[in-house]
Amino acid sequence: MTGDHQTLALLLFSAFVAVTLFITTWVGRARQGSAEEFYAGGRLFSPMENGFAIAGDYMSAASFLGISGLIALFGYDGMLYSVGFLVAWLVVLLFVAELVRNCGRFTLADVVAARMAERPVRTALGASSVTVSVLYLVAQMVGAGSLVALLLGGTSDAARSWTVVGVGALMVIYVSFGGMRATTWIQIVKAVLLMAGAVALTVLVLARFHGDVNALLDAAAQRSGHGKDFLAPGLRYGGDWTSRLDFISLGVALVLGTAGLPHILSRFYTVPTARAARHSVVWSIGLIGGFYLMTIVLGFGAAALVGSAEVRASNASGNTAIPLLALDLGGGEGSTGGTVLFAVVAAIAFATILAVVAGITLASSASVAHDLYASLRRPGRRKYGEVAVARVAAVGIGVVAIGLGLLAQNLNVAFLVGLAFALAASANLPALLYALFWRRFTTRGAVWAVYGGLVPAVVLVLVSPVVSGGPTSLFPDVDFQLFPLENPGLVSIPLGFLAGWLGTVTSPEPPDEAKHAETEVRALTGAGAA
Repeated sequence: MTGDHQTLALLLFSAFVAVTLFITTWVGRARQGSAEEFYAGGRLFSPMENGFAIAGDYMSAASFLGISGLIALFGYDGMLYSVGFLVAWLVVLLFVAELVRNCGRFTLADVVAARMAERPVRTALGASSVTVSVLYLVAQMVGAGSLVALLLGGTSDAARSWTVVGVGALMVIYVSFGGMRATTWIQIVKAVLLMAGAVALTVLVLARFHGDVNALLDAAAQRSGHGKDFLAPGLRYGGDWTSRLDFISLGVALVLGTAGLPHILSRFYTVPTARAARHSVVWSIGLIGGFYLMTIVLGFGAAALVGSAEVRASNASGNTAIPLLALDLGGGEGSTGGTVLFAVVAAIAFATILAVVAGITLASSASVAHDLYASLRRPGRRKYGEVAVARVAAVGIGVVAIGLGLLAQNLNVAFLVGLAFALAASANLPALLYALFWRRFTTRGAVWAVYGGLVPAVVLVLVSPVVSGGPTSLFPDVDFQLFPLENPGLVSIPLGFLAGWLGTVTSPEPPDEAKHAETEVRALTGAGAA
């Protein structure tokens, strides 16, 4: 990469970081002492603002870098991520958005614990939410490392490592000083930048082929090295029954996982009413739907103009396909247009990562302070303020995410997010849906649903090809692989629902009919909602 690329992109990186730090400082001057202000931004955002922020939170490095990279490498099979991420929002809109806003205050556990024994339920859901959030954070760290390594030339391990550390430090600053209000505005700015960048690149790709989508697909198939197979199912998930089951497992995890993601659910608490929460989702679906359609064009565009082999040579997982495409669209390496477009796209991708990690860190630190600390603190011990605990938790979560991000640098970011979705759908979603819709659901059922999905999902990932037994595994030199699928969702999601049912029907405690009736009225009408 030339010195011009590096200088311009670093200047744009620095400009965005400066703007976000200014937003954090400006917002941080306002009162952040109350839990409602820190976790929910005072519930003062409009549906449109929150819709843009949700889109900014959801359109992560996995979306921008990972999905387009997978399409550039595997064609049709890579499109599953685009479809799954978008369809998932229908589940959120139909079953979750309004009900969660009415029943909870700050976290997912608020909804489930409303009619249960609080301590065990909050402990289980707090642990689950932190686990999902940390895995999601690792994906963003890996994306940042790949991006800056490409920018600085080659795949410098030192550059990647320092980038991961730098992103971790910034996310702690955003959350600790700015809370939800600063995080929301950073996400809105990032959503506008990302949509503008994606639209510009999509228009340039289509213009290169004179608007002829068939010509684009033919060129992509030719340069992929796979011919027409590139445009048909099976290149990544069609070799044998194991890969086909992996395809189904991933699809189920993507469609169901969004409704259990802590950082997405927490966004519904930043608007004043359930009606506003639903309108927020409608806004976000419009933005997200348009964006994922564009990632398909960009992925095939990268295959057609850059070539699958060149993308793979730059980054084995395809995470650098979009910046390489921008370089080509601008006129190629060494050209002024290529330098400018590459730098702009790299800066937008970096902005994407910073905004998403801020949202995830805030949600996970809220789970630590509001759920784990509040439920595990011993009576008689000195009580620290919830917001102070959340700020300390943000530092701890940042350190863990940095460590894991350094370990997982060679994995595709969209794939890592697929694992986070599987954990969310296995542990959080069963407890949430049962609590909202099943009258007989009990405390034991809630705890069993969370651990019955979370523990199998984590164990299956640990003994899967992701961790050992293959050239792209975390530990390629050892082999303790026992589970053939890369994504555990097909097994762990049904186990979570089964465990919740089994815990409820074997529970000695009778279901609390009065509390269920109260929760149902609040969920449907908003009466008594925070």
